[in-house]
Amino acid sequence: MKILDSTLFYTQSSGGVRTYIDAKRQALLRRGDMSHKVVLPGAGVRFDRDFVQLPAMPLPLAPGYRFPLRLGLWANVMAGLQPDLIEAGDPYTPAWAAQRAARMLDVPAVGFYHSDLLSLIHHRVGAFLDAGTRGYIRRLYRGFDLVLSPSQLMARRLAECGVEDVQVQPLGVDLEAFHPQRAKPDARRRLGIEDDRPLLVFAGRGTQEKNIPVLLEAMRALPDYHLLLIGTGLQPDAPDNVSVIHEFCPAPEVAGWMAAADALVHAGDQETFGLVALEAMACGLPVVCADAGALPEVVPARCGRHAPANDGGGFAEAIRDLFEHDDPAALGRAARAHVESRHSWDTVVDSLLGHYRRVLGVYDQPVLARTHESHP
Repeated sequence: MKILDSTLFYTQSSGGVRTYIDAKRQALLRRGDMSHKVVLPGAGVRFDRDFVQLPAMPLPLAPGYRFPLRLGLWANVMAGLQPDLIEAGDPYTPAWAAQRAARMLDVPAVGFYHSDLLSLIHHRVGAFLDAGTRGYIRRLYRGFDLVLSPSQLMARRLAECGVEDVQVQPLGVDLEAFHPQRAKPDARRRLGIEDDRPLLVFAGRGTQEKNIPVLLEAMRALPDYHLLLIGTGLQPDAPDNVSVIHEFCPAPEVAGWMAAADALVHAGDQETFGLVALEAMACGLPVVCADAGALPEVVPARCGRHAPANDGGGFAEAIRDLFEHDDPAALGRAARAHVESRHSWDTVVDSLLGHYRRVLGVYDQPVLARTHESHP
């Protein structure tokens, strides 16, 4: 099977979509009877083995990202690569080009709704565009032969826009890269904290929807705890019990810090999946997350705590409850077991190939449950 992925969410600093594509690629190529190519934005045309860069303009407000304008060029190049199936990982020009190329070849086009376009425009532009955004999403995703979403939340968002029959396909985590044994042995010394002080961690871009101020408010109420923020940018209002690594860190570095911590905290209330929570759970950490977005789907109650959204005091109470009335290490072991059983990339890609084969008309492989359910 020859699979082609296309998305503008593939840059050095991009998050879950690039992780998904890279992990999927590795799992596909291990099978031996698969080929995989990626079409992504660049400064010009460049063919680098299985990666094809096509011209796209830089986005001033999103450093590192580029937006394609030449739909025809993108469609023609995709069609020229002769895939058996094309998957689009964003709701922009590459998605329309993927549909056009698929029609040229008479092959299936798959749309993976990684990004919640409706919420993004609603929060950053205004509610007056909601009706138009729903219409755009409906028109685009009804043009795909198969629509995937990473969570039930995103499937419901699409249903609100009039896109039915969405298949929920949870994402995975690299269980070797993110492992309890990856812990940095000198983490607390480097942070200047005592060995017995609870160490919390969060990793991710410091964008508005991550709600970093909620975590800072919680830390002001938890003077005996320490929080490490990784890759979130400068936090001038951070209290003394917060450390910040304000730069992009490769996965091994993030895994080392995570595995050395006692719990992950995540106040984001707009996550479409929440891959960083899976990574922390794979490192053997319990997770305290906002009871909003897709995070409650990813983090079962037995693996941490769900805290009130946008409530620093509520987050502090949830963190304190976890450490004072439970066993964080035991919860972390349960979290690791959970991701081992459900979220290895090989398991996820087996399920994904089941979806692909069904849309291709081959019915010899099952897929994961249609809905992604958290388990109490």
